[in-house]
Amino acid sequence: MKRILSFACLAVLIVGATAAWMQSPQPKPYKVVFDLTSADPLDQRAVMRWIKEVSGLNPKNEMEVVMYGRGLDLVVSGKSTMTAEIAEALKTANVKFNVCAIAMKNQQVEKGQLLPNVQTVPDGIGEIVSKQNAGWGYIKVGH
Repeated sequence: MKRILSFACLAVLIVGATAAWMQSPQPKPYKVVFDLTSADPLDQRAVMRWIKEVSGLNPKNEMEVVMYGRGLDLVVSGKSTMTAEIAEALKTANVKFNVCAIAMKNQQVEKGQLLPNVQTVPDGIGEIVSKQNAGWGYIKVGH
């Protein structure tokens, strides 16, 4: 009887230790701003992939894509090849796509040409600097 009881206790300990080992703790949430200035489809796919990956690690991670220069093409209706992916990413409150108003003016893009739920900021570079000053991580999108 003692043998069976000892075996049962050992089995419970092994199962508990294995379960604890298999559950990896979720990483601490963080905030990151992506700097997109390129119309290159490889860069656009990269930033969308990163958003999925970062969200997958921890859904509480906050992300913002700031577009200026030729980066606007990602979110301009008729130019974007990733409309569905952007709409999917924007379903979470932790993802934002912000376009520089200066770049819009320089490229003669009107707010009505942007994909739904894409926002504008007065100055894309200023937005990135502001995020960095607030402790956000910074990633320059490129390949």
